[in-house]
Amino acid sequence: MTRLEVPDHDIVGIRAANPGPFTLSGTNSWIVGREPAWLVDPGPLLDEHLAALIAEIDARGGLGGVALTHDHADHTEAVPAIRARYPGAPLASAAAHNDADIKLTDGDTFGPLEAIATPGHAPEHLAFVNETAALTGDAVLGEGSVFVSPYPGSLTAYLDALARLKRRELTVLCPGHGPLVEDPRAKLDQYISHRLDRERRLLEALNAGKRSVDELLDDAWSDAPPHLRAAATVTLAAHLDKLQDEGRLPSDVERPTLRF
Repeated sequence: MTRLEVPDHDIVGIRAANPGPFTLSGTNSWIVGREPAWLVDPGPLLDEHLAALIAEIDARGGLGGVALTHDHADHTEAVPAIRARYPGAPLASAAAHNDADIKLTDGDTFGPLEAIATPGHAPEHLAFVNETAALTGDAVLGEGSVFVSPYPGSLTAYLDALARLKRRELTVLCPGHGPLVEDPRAKLDQYISHRLDRERRLLEALNAGKRSVDELLDDAWSDAPPHLRAAATVTLAAHLDKLQDEGRLPSDVERPTLRF
């Protein structure tokens, strides 16, 4: 378990001991404010992680509520245990298929948190802004990039969300995985440029006559390590959807069969 202090903000991160290819060094849970405190993404159900969350919340005067950036298990598995420990604290989320008491949409507030719609990684993904800190879940990581899920309009919506975050006056990003980001504008520029560079490389492969999923991955994701090829395939599907929506995808391109 690792504790992440956020300079100049009354926010602390508790990183779970669940490292892996998609969780990096572990899932970050964030606790904001005090009297009461507000928890963003309780994370995995691990005894040490849960104990650390409870100790921090109790030291801050109890729990005002729980907010979810998205509904993936590494961010939500501990929700039932936290709700059992703090039965009066509401759960807020944009996802319709969980047990949220409050359904959040873009611009809503929940305690000291402002919800910002950041779809792409998941259709109903949210970031939360507190003063000049953004708790970004899996929309922006502290290191590396995220996979974009292939659903209608996902990649365009993701790029728009990154641009919206960039227009905010932010001093720090508190990601769902990885270290703090202390230059938000540079990181967001990097994320936007990365996605556009993938598109450029994909178009070059298509213009060179590449049509199969393996050929397109070999060219446009040549830097992806083998253990991330499945995630790259997911994001390739999102890129192909975007090109098709824009009338730029040849009709004979193989589309991924996803089992991610």
